[in-house]
Amino acid sequence: MSVIVYQTFIIKQEKFKEGIENLREIKKFRIENYSHQVEILTPISGKDHTYALLSTYDGLAEMELQNKKMFDDEEYLELIGPFFLENIVENSLYTQIYRTLRDQPKEKDKK
Repeated sequence: MSVIVYQTFIIKQEKFKEGIENLREIKKFRIENYSHQVEILTPISGKDHTYALLSTYDGLAEMELQNKKMFDDEEYLELIGPFFLENIVENSLYTQIYRTLRDQPKEKDKK
């Protein structure tokens, strides 16, 4: 079962350009260096400056392993720290974790 992490946050209006550039760097770094997929979601409706990161892992254990690797990586911390401290509205980060539902097993043909 895949695990999906959905994180929303508000980018400060005055830091919008820098925030988007930094967000793209974070996505690129994570895809190139870690075993998971990352997408940046932009708003079509709702609050204009609310963006999201959608990260997909092979499972819960893989999510924990990749997160440990990321937060032990000084280069990653140099990207993520300023992003959240300088570009994101305080207390706007909201994280949800989902797992995919397994398909229902097929019933055996009765003969």
